[in-house]
This record gives sequence, structure tokens and C-alpha cells, in this order.
Amino acid sequence: MRVTRLRQAPAYRPPAHHGVRALRLQGHEAGPTERFSTGLSYYLPGGAAEPSPAPEETVYVVLDGELVVTADGREEILRRHDSVHLAKGQIRSVENRSPLPATLLVTIALPPGED
Repeated sequence: MRVTRLRQAPAYRPPAHHGVRALRLQGHEAGPTERFSTGLSYYLPGGAAEPSPAPEETVYVVLDGELVVTADGREEILRRHDSVHLAKGQIRSVENRSPLPATLLVTIALPPGED
């Protein structure tokens, strides 16, 4: 068993994100995993992830607040405990249009052979 305490979770900078603070909970800098990595992203009001392809199969779960996720020309407002699955390569964006911060749990599959 490997525990990552939130206060000790390594920060990382996801590409094409602004107004977002990201922490790695499991995988990569937080310790090896076999099939996925999990991170926690805090989106400030106006914070966003610009449109880009999902690097691998991805699941987002909104833990708090409200985020707008756009994929395949479809826009969805996700609120607390809503989730979305994105296929590898699917073009998506995330935006916090609300006046309050939002918290997003991000789980991404690892490519074969990567940890």
C-alpha cells in the first residue's frame, strides 16, 4: 500500500492549462502505477484547459464546483460528483466559467510500458 498525503502530493504543470493548480496523487512523480495516474486539479474562476487531444483514456470527476467540458462539439456542465469518460485522442477542453473555484479528480490510463 502506498499513501500520498494531499499536503505531500507533488505539483505538476499540465500543458495548455491556465488558472489551474494540479497535484499528482498516484503515478508518475507520486510513485509508480501500472495502468493509470490520478491527479487533483483546482480550477480558479476563469481557469481552463485549452482544446487538445486526451493523451490516453481519461475520466474526470468533479469533486466540488462546476466545470464546462467540451468534446466533439458538445458542451456539458459538470457539477459535484458528475463524471465524464474521454477516449484516447478525443479533443476536449475544460473551463471554469463560475465565480467559484472547482476541484477535478483526473484519472488517465498509462500507455503500455510507461509508469
